[in-house]
Amino acid sequence: MAFQAYEAALMSNDLAGLDALFWEDDRTVRYGSHENLYGIAAIRAFRVQRPTANLARRVTRVTMTTYGHDFATVDIEFSRHDERGRQSQTWVRMARGWQVVAAHISLLPNVDPSR
Repeated sequence: MAFQAYEAALMSNDLAGLDALFWEDDRTVRYGSHENLYGIAAIRAFRVQRPTANLARRVTRVTMTTYGHDFATVDIEFSRHDERGRQSQTWVRMARGWQVVAAHISLLPNVDPSR
């Protein structure tokens, strides 16, 4: 599935692989944990300059929902080192295959479970 290919490309910082999975359009949106990116050019520029150390994360929950044959959402929860986060993606089947047309990543505050 395309989501697994995305996760593998993300963890290995495979820029070409990530690029192939995002819609090549000025209307593609990626809201990151610290940035708002509008258009594929801005997303590409961000990926080139982002830090590449410690990219590994553990996906703790995945919810995939399809709406017909050509539209899907993928929502995950993840942990990385001492951070927890969420990611939402909107996928559309295009001529090139499944592509992300919108994505949102947010980090959650660390909460002591004993409280």
